[in-house]
Amino acid sequence: MEEKKEFKPYIPASKITPELTVTSIVMGVILAVVFGAANAYLGLRVGMTVSASIPAAVIAMGVIRVIMRKNSILESNVVQTIGSAGESLAAGAIFTLPALFLWANEGVMEKPGILEITLIALIGGLLGVFFMVPLRNALIVREHGVLPYPEGQACAEVLLAGEEGGSNAGTVFAGMGFSAFFKFIIDGLKLVPGEVSLEGTTKTYPGAIGTQIYPAVMSVGYICGPRISSYMFAGGVLSWAILIPMIVIFGAELVLYPGTESIGAIFAASGTSGIWSTYVRYIGAGALAAGGIISLIKSLPLIVRTFRDAMKGFGGAKGAGIRTEQDISMKLVLIAILILTLAVWLVPAIPVSLIGAIIVVIFGFFFATVSSRMVGLVGSSNNPVSGMAIATLLIATLILKVTGESGAAGMQAAIAIGSIICIVAAISGDTSQDLKTGYLLGSTPKKQQIGEIIGVVASALAIGATLYLLDSAWGFGSDELAAPQATLMKMVIEGIMGGNLPWGLILIGVCIAIVVEIVGIPVLPFAIGVYLPVQLNACIMVGGLVRLFFDRMKESDKKKGIINNGILFCSGMIAGEGLVGILLAVLAVFGVGEVLDISGLLNLPVWASNIGSLVVFALVILSLLKFTLWNKKAK
Repeated sequence: MEEKKEFKPYIPASKITPELTVTSIVMGVILAVVFGAANAYLGLRVGMTVSASIPAAVIAMGVIRVIMRKNSILESNVVQTIGSAGESLAAGAIFTLPALFLWANEGVMEKPGILEITLIALIGGLLGVFFMVPLRNALIVREHGVLPYPEGQACAEVLLAGEEGGSNAGTVFAGMGFSAFFKFIIDGLKLVPGEVSLEGTTKTYPGAIGTQIYPAVMSVGYICGPRISSYMFAGGVLSWAILIPMIVIFGAELVLYPGTESIGAIFAASGTSGIWSTYVRYIGAGALAAGGIISLIKSLPLIVRTFRDAMKGFGGAKGAGIRTEQDISMKLVLIAILILTLAVWLVPAIPVSLIGAIIVVIFGFFFATVSSRMVGLVGSSNNPVSGMAIATLLIATLILKVTGESGAAGMQAAIAIGSIICIVAAISGDTSQDLKTGYLLGSTPKKQQIGEIIGVVASALAIGATLYLLDSAWGFGSDELAAPQATLMKMVIEGIMGGNLPWGLILIGVCIAIVVEIVGIPVLPFAIGVYLPVQLNACIMVGGLVRLFFDRMKESDKKKGIINNGILFCSGMIAGEGLVGILLAVLAVFGVGEVLDISGLLNLPVWASNIGSLVVFALVILSLLKFTLWNKKAK
């Protein structure tokens, strides 16, 4: 039997190089806040976030190696470790916390304070990091060669390609610039509408189709690829081209709960969007909830095996004197977890009881283990964070109701528990990928773990202000910020606490999800498509089609470079649009946004506005082609 070779990282354990420096901390914190804000905006719009690890790594390489002329790959790795924490914390927060704002807008409770949001995010993020410390040896070291951690390996490859760091960073920054320009034209100056739509206005066929023209939305489709994009688009077609027309055609004279007037009257007053908001979004919510639970059930064997293996390896790595095996002290980790658990219970700003705090620590460690294993096998993009949050909310809300915590207080406690668990799962997955990158490169785990903590603290301090800003500018649940996951979490809690949901519509969505699962289509992207506007799904599909074109090119030295350049450019476009979205939100809050609006001066007819929108969208696509297909340096 062949003896297993000992793994040797790129930087040997015996070699000491700069890692956790002032430069890496400052750059990492800036990127954590930037990508956290950008992903919060993106996730609230389309219900999905994208990994910030690779663009953060590319920017780090571009600045540290090319601009500062420093040859320090481990320093660059710490930058992306800190920077990527912002995206993960934002993902966990936006899937749940906007529900508190939605309830406040309905008069159910007061708006959450920035301190409450910050503490929830901070505790969830820190628990996610600390839970991963004892799991590193079991999942990263012992399972090396078994768990690939795709984003972690990809990030390591990017950092190793140091000689290309400058041009790659330029591609990311170019994407940010182009996207910022287009976003400002569309939503700042409002030179053209952000959406082109064809809608049936009679009962003959009351369906709708169209597309948005936003760079970030198209970029999501390119990064996710044609398969995921097509599943989302198919879900949108089902909602807007089949379900809505059927509801209007067959039920025009009916008054169906939760509507308060006839379906025909709703359609006459608000068109297809009125039918969607009154009925179809509940069908989409049912499909989303079922999809999350189905993905969790399918993962059960893996979950049980992971938890068992993690318990065996809880003691940590032996030989901690070796640099590449040094973790944060286990004693310190256990004390920190105890303090954070007590803080959940005792800090007045967090509306959670002792029972809730116990639920947090038990479910938190369990789902941290699950999340780490899942991203190791299928990548962060397929990590069922929302499914874990739904499962937690179902159990936590039932326990709270049985123990007498009901009404607004019980709902607030349930969402706080769900938020912490969701952030724990998201940060654990991100930390795992970062530790895998560090393991391949030869980083010091302890310094990476400290970097994760710094990234979590910086992001937690920024997320509260970001959520308040976005809510003040547009409002969660609006066309601009649909906040699909948070709306779903709100529905789940309301349904258990008050029993006032249209369960018939939700069960239709559950049955759709089951049918989709039976025919072998991934449920979650399809369910997100059912929930979101078809125009948004169509824009994502356009990005997926561009990626499909590249994927089907003949194999050559240039093909991989073209595809990778596209991923970097699209990552930049997502960041650029997110940042301008935040800027426009600031301007809207202070009333400056109306001054920029020149749409009234143009006063174009609808057909001319639609042509202008399509021209701008064509320019968005051409900018992507310029830095991919027509980039002579792609290699």
